[in-house]
Order: sequence, then C-alpha cells, then structure tokens
Amino acid sequence: MVDRLANSEANSKRIGVVEGCFGTAGQPLVIPGRVLIGEGVLTKLCRKKPKARQFFLFNDILVYGNIVIQKKKYNKQHIIPLESVTIDTVPDEGDLRNGWIIKTPTKSFAVYAATATEKSEWMNHIGKCVVDLLQKSGKAPTGEHAAVWIPDSEATVCMRCQKVKFTPVSRRHHCRKCGYVVCGPCSDKKYLLPSQSSKPVRVCEFCFGQLTAGGLAPRADSISRLGSKFNNMSDDDDDDDSSD
Repeated sequence: MVDRLANSEANSKRIGVVEGCFGTAGQPLVIPGRVLIGEGVLTKLCRKKPKARQFFLFNDILVYGNIVIQKKKYNKQHIIPLESVTIDTVPDEGDLRNGWIIKTPTKSFAVYAATATEKSEWMNHIGKCVVDLLQKSGKAPTGEHAAVWIPDSEATVCMRCQKVKFTPVSRRHHCRKCGYVVCGPCSDKKYLLPSQSSKPVRVCEFCFGQLTAGGLAPRADSISRLGSKFNNMSDDDDDDDSSD
C-alpha cells in the first residue's frame, strides 16, 4: 500500500499541505518515495506541563510542532528519523492515560493519545514503519537512546543529594544522561554525549563519575526504586527555557 502511494499525486498534495502549514521556517517535506501515513493531536509531556502538539507520521520520519491554528498553521517543527526510533508503552496513571514513550538517541519523550484505540493505532503504525525501514536498509535497531527528562513538578528537592530544596533562586537543572532533576552543585560537570550534541552537555556528578570511569549511568526510564510517581517522564519543553 505504501509503495503504491509513494508516487501518487494525491499523496504529494497531502504532504505539500503539511509543508505549507509550517511555512518557510519549516524544512521541506515533499521528497520522492515519502508517504504521509497519518496525523493527529497528541499530548506531549513537556518539562513544565503536558501540552497538545500536532504529529504527522510519514513512512520514514515523524514530524511534530506547536499548534498555532489547527489544520492551518504550526511552528517549531521537529523531524525525527524513524530508523532511530524505539517505542515503549507507559502505564496509565491519573489523568495521563493511553501513553507511550518515543525514544531516539537525540531526545526521548512521552506522548498521550485521547483513547486506547488511538494509542494502539499510533504505536502499530510507527512500529511497522520502523520495521519496514530497517528491513530495507539492513540496519540494526538503535540500541542507545537519550534519557527522558523527569518533569520539574516531580521534584521539590535535588534527586541526587536529596538536600537542596528548589526555589526561584535555587533552580532546577536536568542531567542529560539520566534525566534526573538536580541542583546546580550536583550538576556542575559537563560531558560530551555525541548523540545529543556536538558540545559537552550538563550531567550530574553521579553520571559524570560513571561516564569517566567507563561505566553506564542508569536511565530515568529504567530506575524502579523511585516508585510509580516517576513513571510519567518528559523531555525539555519546546517553549520553555531548556538550557538547563
């Protein structure tokens, strides 16, 4: 089905409409062989709070952006190559239901659909696209992914030293390796994580020690001792100050 649609005029027009909605600030999306599989609004768990984002699934990339005018204008376009994507379901908790984590080497984040059926459809389509791409390219699935950031609201004190209480003066920071919310003194080190940045990025003291010793720091989405309240994790908000 995808192969038949790849070079159809209707498919090219649909992609052209999406490209136009992002305006000149967005990247070109119409290329030979690309197919628009589906689209919809998902709730993306951002650093500050959950926010609605428009997502577009193509056979080779996942695109999302901020909604300015529904179905007419979007900004802050993000393009994720599907070859690097892995997905994991997120257990329902409170108001956050029907979610899953989109993981890539560069960034990882949780999204939530309106219904369980919608979640199932998104996950199935994404999974199939990834499998098809890897089969065609002969590449192995991505083994490494960026940590999912724990939301600011989930930490009132530093998650490393357990002493510093966050205030307007004592700001929250995020370790790029484990995703923990940490204080300044516990994250005054930087380390080069090539999959995330060409420059050294902020890491906590624990992860810095693990990295320099050749070990592997635990990821935020694999640490069970913190309890279920940290199952809902986020990356940096597209709108908020994400420099820390």
